[in-house]
Amino acid sequence: MRSANGPPVPPEYRARIEASRPQLYAMAREQYGLELNVGPFGIDSRPALIGAKFAEAQNVGEAYHDAVFRAYWQEGKSIEKLDILTAIGRQVGLDSEAFAAALQDDRYATAVADDISTARQYGLTAVPALVFQNKYLVSGAQPYPTLVEVVEQIQDELTGAS
Repeated sequence: MRSANGPPVPPEYRARIEASRPQLYAMAREQYGLELNVGPFGIDSRPALIGAKFAEAQNVGEAYHDAVFRAYWQEGKSIEKLDILTAIGRQVGLDSEAFAAALQDDRYATAVADDISTARQYGLTAVPALVFQNKYLVSGAQPYPTLVEVVEQIQDELTGAS
């Protein structure tokens, strides 16, 4: 197994993730109405991230993001495979040849590497990781009420500050 950057995933880390899956599946079902059918563990997500940079540049970033998440988390697909990513790109309106070329383009790969570096500088070590108002970090899969609580706290602070 390897992480998004290629090094092996420690067995204890994988065991911790596997142990938390039943809770994750239950939360997805109960709080979001989603049935998860997760793709393979330990894949290299960098190609999907590079594709996202290209999709964003073509103004279909949100649609691409949603399609990649659906492919991995609900359809059980391996989002490191170029044929799967190209099909997703086509699905959201991207030209297949331009998309395939973008996956090999250093500009997009460098942008992804810069994002990863920035995340590390902020101390982000888990995904998903959401940063609100450059102040609050919500790390890992969290229940919807937790996200609402963070937003409400920010709203209270903003209202109190005005």
